[in-house]
Amino acid sequence: MDFLPFFLVLLVGIVFSSVFRRFHLPWVVALMMGGIIVGPYGVGWVETTDTISFLGQVGLVLLMFMAGLETKLSSFEKLDSNTIALALVNGLLPFGVGFGIGLIFEFGFVPSALLGIVFVSSSIAVIVPTLESRGVLGSRLGRTILSAAIIEDVASLIFLSILFQTIEPTTSLPLPVFYLLLFAVLVTFRRLLPVLQLFFSPSDGGPSKDIFQRDVRVIFVLLTGTVISFELLGLHPIIAGFFAGLVLSDSIRSEVLIEKLRTLSYGVFIPIFFVVLGMETDISVFSAVGGAIVLTGAVLLGSILSKFISGWLGGRIAGFRGRESLVVGAATIPQLSTTLAVVFSGLQSGLFDQRLVAAMIVLSIVTTVLAPMLITYFMAQPKIQLSRKRFGEPRA
Repeated sequence: MDFLPFFLVLLVGIVFSSVFRRFHLPWVVALMMGGIIVGPYGVGWVETTDTISFLGQVGLVLLMFMAGLETKLSSFEKLDSNTIALALVNGLLPFGVGFGIGLIFEFGFVPSALLGIVFVSSSIAVIVPTLESRGVLGSRLGRTILSAAIIEDVASLIFLSILFQTIEPTTSLPLPVFYLLLFAVLVTFRRLLPVLQLFFSPSDGGPSKDIFQRDVRVIFVLLTGTVISFELLGLHPIIAGFFAGLVLSDSIRSEVLIEKLRTLSYGVFIPIFFVVLGMETDISVFSAVGGAIVLTGAVLLGSILSKFISGWLGGRIAGFRGRESLVVGAATIPQLSTTLAVVFSGLQSGLFDQRLVAAMIVLSIVTTVLAPMLITYFMAQPKIQLSRKRFGEPRA
């Protein structure tokens, strides 16, 4: 009975997110905690069937697709040297720390490199509401933080792709040729989208009469075709999903269509992914004192301190004042969507063991709660008031 596990997974997502909302805890944390509790390593109410696992994979691809879709390629046109410097500092130092932690705990070169790549990414969506509520999202400070985070996320996924191709080559093509071919496929799909939208556009009364949502189905067909094409070429599905969204981001201009995609993705499939990730996490590893607990502490301290310090340093290099740079450091701390996607892929491929998966989930929970609190604290300081200029305005 695959319907029963499916129903229970959906129910867990609704119940736990409603309960956790009362405590002002992040939605993703609620879903993962729900999966941990009801999964095979918890009370055992729900088993991970093939159907549930597949739906979780769909949710994972859609999570990365929506992340790419909301990034916008046009955002790279406004990058300046200060933003690039911030991204470099805030990426290289955490990578080195993550890689070093992996080697210290004897995970081997490849898992350590993967851990370093995880440390590079920053989940900017976690702190956007906080920046917006403080009125700095459109300022130079807010735009620099957002742009640097985008660079780091894209870079981490590119490095992840190269790492996967290095350890398990799925193509005989040289890497430069391989990526040129991928670029050509992406450009082809981008040019194909307007043609498909025009071909399948409703001709029987306009969009309001399109009860079968053809525009949404066209996007899903294109996304599925992109993922399949990239998998045949040897690219991991999460990377394919992200770059499909990134390339199509400036082609999909309809806010109504984007809202439909967001509703379907975040309303059904993405919650299933987070619940499944929780179900596949064995928290019993924490019973081995000196094992997972020490590793989790090292991961927490390593990630938080390396992101915060490098973010502060990058902020200073970018020309921000002391407290502004503290905001930059705090804003780069969160590890969520990209981190959990990579962790899930690492678990599926056998590169990450349960200790490391549990540690990374704890990291995601702690950083998504900690970062907004730190930003709120630093933004409350009087000196931050001086930086609330719109992007592009000269500094005093």
